[in-house]
Amino acid sequence: MAEHDFDVLILGSGAAGLSAALTLAPNLKVAVLAKGAISAGSTAWAQGGIAAVLEPGDTFESHVEDTIVAGAGLNRRESVEFVVGNAPAAIERLAKLGVPFDSGEEARWHLTREGGHSHRRIVHVADATGWAVQQALEAAAAAHPNIRLIPDMVAIDLITGRHAVSLSGEKRVHGVYALDREGGGVTAFTGRATILATGGASRAWLYSTNPKGSTGDGIAMAWRAGCRVSNMEFNQFHPTCLYNHDVKNFLITEAMRGEGGRLKIPTTGRRFMKRFDPREELAPRDIVARAIDHELKRLGLDYVHLDISHREPEFIRAHFPTIAARLAEPDIGIDITKEPIPVVPAAHYTCGGVVVDLDGRTDLPGLYAAGEVTQSGLHGANRLASNSVLECLVFGVAAAEHINASWSDLPPAPAIRPWDESRVTDSDEEVVVHHNWREIRRFMWDYVGIVRTTKRLERALNRINLLRQETHDYYRHFRVSADLVELRNLVEVAELIVRSALARKESRGLHYTLDYPETLPEAVDTVLVP
Repeated sequence: MAEHDFDVLILGSGAAGLSAALTLAPNLKVAVLAKGAISAGSTAWAQGGIAAVLEPGDTFESHVEDTIVAGAGLNRRESVEFVVGNAPAAIERLAKLGVPFDSGEEARWHLTREGGHSHRRIVHVADATGWAVQQALEAAAAAHPNIRLIPDMVAIDLITGRHAVSLSGEKRVHGVYALDREGGGVTAFTGRATILATGGASRAWLYSTNPKGSTGDGIAMAWRAGCRVSNMEFNQFHPTCLYNHDVKNFLITEAMRGEGGRLKIPTTGRRFMKRFDPREELAPRDIVARAIDHELKRLGLDYVHLDISHREPEFIRAHFPTIAARLAEPDIGIDITKEPIPVVPAAHYTCGGVVVDLDGRTDLPGLYAAGEVTQSGLHGANRLASNSVLECLVFGVAAAEHINASWSDLPPAPAIRPWDESRVTDSDEEVVVHHNWREIRRFMWDYVGIVRTTKRLERALNRINLLRQETHDYYRHFRVSADLVELRNLVEVAELIVRSALARKESRGLHYTLDYPETLPEAVDTVLVP
C-alpha cells in the first residue's frame, strides 16, 4: 500500500468522522484528515448535550414530533425516526468509551430539557459535553492500530475520474487533494470510499459561535464534484452568544434557558418572550433568535440580558461550571450568580448541505457524508436543540456500516495524477484574500441575516459574483494557501445560501423574509443541482 493510499478516507475529526472511523477500523485501514488540530472542530465546542429518549414516560414518537415541529414540517420523517430510534444506542456507545455523563439523583443520568423538547431528554457532561465526547472518541481512535489521525491537512478538492492518469469522465470519488499546512505541499490521498465529516458553514457570517474552520469546505467540494445540495437557506442563529468586544464566539448554552434562565431588556429588566411565543424562553431557537433580533432593532440595543441569577449560586455553579468560570475571568468580569449576561444571536448551525440517504450515501459513488455537512432530512427548516451531535453519531456509524457491508463492490482507486503547480507562483498579494474574507462575512451578516428581503439577497448575490471572479483569478495564478482554500469555499457556499434563499417564496423555520412572511401549505425542500 502506498503511503497515502488507504481503504477509507475520512475528512473531519469530530463526532461524525471518529464514529465512522471506529466502526470501520476492525477490518479496514482508515485515515482521518483534520484541517487543523484533531480536536479543533465543532464537536469540542458543543456545550449543551445529546438528545435521546431515556426518561420514563418519554417516547420515540414524542422526540420525533418535537423534531418535526421545530423543523417546521420540512423534515423527512423516515430520517427523523431513524436517528431518534438509534439515539439510546449511540449514548451507550459513548458511555462505554468513558464519556462521564452527569449522574441523576435517582435515574442513571441527569437529563436536562432544552427549547422545543417536551421532555427532559438531554444527557450531558455539565456544560462541556462536546469536549468530553471529542476526547473519548479521539482517545479510542488514537489507540486503534488501523486508524491514522492526520492533522493540519487542508482538503482542496475531491478526486474523481478526471484526475486519473488514464483520464475518465467517471464521477466516482477516489479521495482528495490536501494541502499540508506545515510542509506546504499538496498530496493526493486515495481510498475506495471517502466520508465527508467536515461540518458546517456558519463562518460565512461575521458573528458566529463556530470555530474558525467552519467554512463549508465539504459542501463546496461536493458541489464542485457534482453532488446536489439542499436547504442551504436554513442557517440557525443561536439566540445567546456572549456580547463582548474582545471575547468572540463564546456560546451561552441553550440549557441555561432550560434550567430557568430569563431573557430581559437591559434598560428595564423586563422579560419579553411571552409576546412572541407562549413557551417563552423554551421556544425553538428560530423563534427566540428572531424575538431578540426584533427587540434589538426596535429599541436600538446592542444586546439583551440572559439572567439566571435568581437560581441558587450552588445550582448555577454545578450546572454551568465552564460558563461561570470563564465569565468570571478578569477580561469579562461577570458573576452569573449575581448579574445577567449580555447576549446576541450569532450564526450557529447549517441545517442544509449535501443530500444523503439513510446510509450516508451522496449522489456520487464512493462518496459518503455525515453530520452538519449534510442535508439528511433530520433537521428540516430548523434544528431542534441537541440533535446535532446525535446526527453525527448515528450517521457516522450508518455510513461506515454501509461501507463495511458493500466493501467487495467498491473498486480500488486508479493511479491519480499528482497536484500540478507548474503554472502558478507564490502570491505577493495575500491582503486580497484577507480583505475578501472579511467582506464576504460582513455582507452576509448585513444582507443574509436573521430577517431577509429579496433586495438584500440580490445585493449579496451581486457582491458574491464579483468576489467569485476575483477569487477564481487568484486561485488560477497563485499557489494555494489555507486561507485561499477557505475563501474559495466560502464564496461557493455563500452563493448556494443566497440562491436557495431567493428560491424560497415563503417564510419557514430559520428562513424569514419580509417579502414573503406567510408559510405555504406544503413543505418542499430547496434542491440545487450542479
